[in-house]
Amino acid sequence: MVGNPNCGKSTLFNALTGLKQKVGNYPGVTVEKKVGTTYSQHGQPITVIDLPGTYSLAARSPDEAVTRDVLLGRRADTPMPDRILCILDATNLERNLYLLHQILDLGRPVIVVLNMMDLAAQAGLNIRVARLEHELGVPVIPCEAVHGKGLVELRVAMSRLEIPLARHAWDVPAAIAPAISELQASLVANDGKSPLIARAEALLLLTDQDSVRVAGSVPLHAKTHEILQAWQKRWEGEGTDWAATLVNSRYDAIGTIAAEVVLAAGETGPTRSDKIDAVVTHPIWGWAILGAIMTAMFVSIFTLAEYPMNFIDEHVAALADFVKSSMAEGDLRDLITDGAIAGVGGVIIFLPQILILFFFIGLLESTGYMARAAFIMDRLMSRVGLNGKSFIPLLSSYACAIPGIMATRTIEQPKDRLVTILVAPLMSCSARLPVYLLMIAALVPGDRVPVMTKVGIMLAMYALGTFGAFGFAWLFKRTLLRGAPPLMIMELPPYHFPRFRDVLLHMVERGWIFLRRAGTVILAISIVLWFLSAYPKSPDATASEQLAQSFAGRAGHVLEPVIEPLGFNWQVGIGLISSFAAREVFVSTMGVVFNAESDEEDTTPLRDAMLNAQWPDGSPLFTPLTCISLMVFYVFAMQCISTIAIVRRETNSWRWPLFQIGYMTGTAWIVSFIVYQAGRALGFQ
Repeated sequence: MVGNPNCGKSTLFNALTGLKQKVGNYPGVTVEKKVGTTYSQHGQPITVIDLPGTYSLAARSPDEAVTRDVLLGRRADTPMPDRILCILDATNLERNLYLLHQILDLGRPVIVVLNMMDLAAQAGLNIRVARLEHELGVPVIPCEAVHGKGLVELRVAMSRLEIPLARHAWDVPAAIAPAISELQASLVANDGKSPLIARAEALLLLTDQDSVRVAGSVPLHAKTHEILQAWQKRWEGEGTDWAATLVNSRYDAIGTIAAEVVLAAGETGPTRSDKIDAVVTHPIWGWAILGAIMTAMFVSIFTLAEYPMNFIDEHVAALADFVKSSMAEGDLRDLITDGAIAGVGGVIIFLPQILILFFFIGLLESTGYMARAAFIMDRLMSRVGLNGKSFIPLLSSYACAIPGIMATRTIEQPKDRLVTILVAPLMSCSARLPVYLLMIAALVPGDRVPVMTKVGIMLAMYALGTFGAFGFAWLFKRTLLRGAPPLMIMELPPYHFPRFRDVLLHMVERGWIFLRRAGTVILAISIVLWFLSAYPKSPDATASEQLAQSFAGRAGHVLEPVIEPLGFNWQVGIGLISSFAAREVFVSTMGVVFNAESDEEDTTPLRDAMLNAQWPDGSPLFTPLTCISLMVFYVFAMQCISTIAIVRRETNSWRWPLFQIGYMTGTAWIVSFIVYQAGRALGFQ
């Protein structure tokens, strides 16, 4: 499946495959690979690959390069597809035909899906589907993926044993034709390409943008590269703009088709999207709406999630009580209750809030508002040396830095992409939510924290991370990665009524990833932490002395001189060390650490156990100032091995992830030190 961004390709993919899809990465590059299974009208399984959206096969970024390389058979890890579904946006047919025009050059079986027919009709456009099918010579299926219309006809077309090849011919400019022929011959002889694929690839090699190569793609033969360079050098001497000549010639052919197929019903006024944009992208009202959406999201996280969180909490506690009543006292029982159940349960309780966060992000993407948010932010982003395209990866990083970093592949300029990668982890991700919530509960006295108090503190933490990201982006663009702020060219897709099935599918998919991590990584860490806090055994020691003399306690004591100026003791140090695996592990670590100090009958919740924790002189450990200092530390600290690994793969170097660890951890220590020491100097506790 191929198509322009915002053509409805992902919606159609979800409609065809449903839950029968897997998401991973192409080997050697952090470009997402979505593969699903659908069924023909005869019940035969069909494997569908959803390729990244692109406007052209002349790649400008790694994700576009993957689409090009799969279609050209360059990737050794992905076989050339048997058939190609090309999705076109009926509301902007001429622009979408450019990609289709290049795909038809390949000489492969193609099915054209004319999507968003309802929006085209609303815009006063009459698309002559039969005429388009006649002009192209391939099946053309009108479709409304959002409403499920046209899916039956599409499955029938996909089920056909034979699909006619396109009656596709266009005249290559005379000045370029000899080069195409020579490159085509070389690609056939030296690269083993079929004549049609070789011709299509020769046309792409003559565009300026075709220099993007990603890991996993088959390299070009040296002889072919030599021919390409010779022709380019010759044209430069003659003053021939070969890329523009090819593009203009292709658009001339496309314009002829579009004139035959698209009939406009006279002058039309502003569309529905135009009317909404007049308010949503307004210099004043746009910011107000964006702020209201963010506030609504955080209020929902605290109010709607409260009931399922209480439900999970009660059942986790009931499970622990059941195990205690069913097993004899001993290390195995403690391992299960204080290690596995307490550790994993302390993290799973935050699943409802994380699901709500992903629901909102999916909703913003499916309605088309996400692009408007980037447009609104462009002026602000330009002040720090970036543009609005960097805002979408940064906004995605609120959910998780990993997909946010992967989303930077749409940024064409390498320096801007690298700066965005370096600052993306500063956006407070969902893994920080459990830490913030635990600290807010300890910070505000009373059994129930007012919702608006939670929202206010949470917004302050998110704002701090956001301004930190912008600040470092400004610094990097003026020092390490100096460069002028790029211009932003971004399509604002038409607004859509959200397809809740797709939003829920996205939410469940991300929630399952979280649960899988809780059931594997966090479970393993919780068990290891229990062991480290329980051994070596000191038979005559109290619970507090046992923890202090354990392996975990010794590690915390080694770290304590470094973190004591921040208001943290050795117990918090254990949490800081463990949370390098995943930030939310801090909560389960605190559960394990403080449960180790409690006796069998003590059922004090983690919040109260932390409030009862003391320094050796008897003063409370978790004062309001300490809670704020710890939250500030987690705003800036780079504590996520998975993110470090993704940055390593994305930059293809250890230089940048190590730099990221250094500058973020150093900033976290300095800012927390300032907050804690300044607070003490002013008399706060």
